[in-house]
Amino acid sequence: MKALPTLSNLTLDLHDDGVLIATLNRPAKRNALNAETIEELITLFTTLPQTGVKAVVLAAQGDHFCAGLDLVEHHKEDRTPAEFWQLCLRWHEAFNKMEYGGVPIIAALKGAVVGGGLELASSAHIRVADASTYFALPEGTRGLFTGGGATIRVADLVGKARMIDMMLTGRVYKAQEAVDVGLAQYLVEGSSFDAALALAQRAAQNLPLTNFAICSAISHMNNMSALDAAYAEACVAGVVNTQAAARERLDAFAKGTGPRIRPNS
Repeated sequence: MKALPTLSNLTLDLHDDGVLIATLNRPAKRNALNAETIEELITLFTTLPQTGVKAVVLAAQGDHFCAGLDLVEHHKEDRTPAEFWQLCLRWHEAFNKMEYGGVPIIAALKGAVVGGGLELASSAHIRVADASTYFALPEGTRGLFTGGGATIRVADLVGKARMIDMMLTGRVYKAQEAVDVGLAQYLVEGSSFDAALALAQRAAQNLPLTNFAICSAISHMNNMSALDAAYAEACVAGVVNTQAAARERLDAFAKGTGPRIRPNS
């Protein structure tokens, strides 16, 4: 197993149950994503599948999850089109590693989840919002365009029409409306971190191969034709559903001693 990397803009705290707390730690910048942070995300989520980590809570210091692209750095760097193109590809590398990496990622959202911050959040597998959380894509009002996958992931969550509306008008979603349109799966009255941690702990109890399939294969299949996806699903099920580690759980189910599925359980 590989050791976790040492990072500057992300604080890592691995719990005994295999849950990793990865915390964005640029609160003075509302955790805006500079180029260095993107590289650290790539490093972390490239390494993660070989570390034995069972689930991740993606959290943030301060009052805001992530305010998106570090516009101060962007302004100072005065990048050429070619340079910014390459930077965007690094964003895609980071977020693809998250979505397709096979380790469950639960994002604990609060405050601003805007622009590139929403692109980051949409790369997680589960998003938990609290009462302070708000979502926006303000690129249109700033003379910009999304470059970190919003046209792929955010549009998939809320639909093309809603995403265009968000970019054209600066529309902000929050509270139950944000859940209703698909920006988050959970809205909690208290701490989004506590709720995200509980979900991560629950997911970490699943078999790693099963979680790997859920957190990678489904995204791949979503990019396929229905015919190809059906074939791929059958292949993945053939591997996952016959794994030796599942025998004990299947045996408990057959004997009636396994956990029961109950409403609100």
